[in-house]
Amino acid sequence: MILTAQTAMAQNLAVSTSLLPEPRPANLISQTTTRDSFAAWRSDFTARAIAQGISPAVVNAALGGMTPLDEVVRLDGNQSEFVRPIWDYLDSAVSRQRIENGRANYQRYAADLARIEAQFGVPAEVLIAVWGVETSYGSFRGNTDTLRALATLAWEGRRRAYFESELLAALQILELGAVSPRAFAGSWAGAMGHTQFMPTSYLAYAIDYTGDGRADIWGEDPRDALASAAHYLSEAGWQRGQPWALEIALPQGFDYRLAGRDKTRGAAFWRSQSVTLADGSRLPDHGQSAILLPAGARGVALMVYDNFRALERYNPADSYVIALGHLSDRIAGHSNGFRATWPRNDHVLTRSERTELQTRLTAAGFDTGGVDGRIGPKTMAAIRSYQIANGLLPDGYASSDLLRRLQ
Repeated sequence: MILTAQTAMAQNLAVSTSLLPEPRPANLISQTTTRDSFAAWRSDFTARAIAQGISPAVVNAALGGMTPLDEVVRLDGNQSEFVRPIWDYLDSAVSRQRIENGRANYQRYAADLARIEAQFGVPAEVLIAVWGVETSYGSFRGNTDTLRALATLAWEGRRRAYFESELLAALQILELGAVSPRAFAGSWAGAMGHTQFMPTSYLAYAIDYTGDGRADIWGEDPRDALASAAHYLSEAGWQRGQPWALEIALPQGFDYRLAGRDKTRGAAFWRSQSVTLADGSRLPDHGQSAILLPAGARGVALMVYDNFRALERYNPADSYVIALGHLSDRIAGHSNGFRATWPRNDHVLTRSERTELQTRLTAAGFDTGGVDGRIGPKTMAAIRSYQIANGLLPDGYASSDLLRRLQ
């Protein structure tokens, strides 16, 4: 029987179950912060962890004498000014080598994957793709001390409550004996193992698939991690038999006001608008869906389903979800690549340019929901409203041409 790693102790921990930390704005640590302040924070956190039921022996062994990791502080504050275009991201995330390695691992673990899929409903190729995108099939699981990384991020303070909850969960994992302190390693942001779980997600969703008494996502055998990812995606709302997305073709004269993640319709409606699959065939009925244009009207068009949203629970970035879904399709042989092309000659806006775009849209009366340099649903809606008001093609795409027009 497949068992979860969740225990009564884990159930008493009221924390987030997000796999990865949300994107955060750059903000380097204050120069007035000293190592003494870390020691003071560590002492205070130690007392609170013990008060919440972690044994003093575990807490003191894990945190006693600990110092922050300068590299984690540097990486946390080093937000790149430039955004990687989705086509460049896909070139590496869904490379020929990654597809081939994915297919090899698909065959290697076929029997185990079939059993996991039967229980949780998540296709084998999707689990292999998660593994491939997260750690290149276990090749890059991270070697940063998880406890020190989480303690550093909690002390730094930008998202103290979040990282303190993750550190508390990490201490619980130690107390459960799921991993030795020496093997307790992962990414600089605290994500761990083959499929990069945060500690709270481990407590809630990790699976002892192999039946050896512990859910081991850190070791060389990836099967516990693959089953854990299936459990996570199942709880995130994965629908059996539904695709994550399908590439579509939009007809000449299509009303781009109908595009957008918030504009879901049934297949009958999209067929009435002459929307087809990319090869021109009839659009199948997989339930409610919406049109996503990740690079505007001149790029690939996708019909996205509820399973797209399930994958977003792993990482909310569109480029990540598209890479993961497309890699799964390539591994399973459902696709030979996107039929449409990407606008590779486009200039992708820098962070400062995106901030300026939001500022100018807001000043023109089109609410972006704030100015943060990130193009989310509210900014895309504001762009689309501006485009409609000015007789432009309303694809919601933050292009350099749009910024020049606003300037």
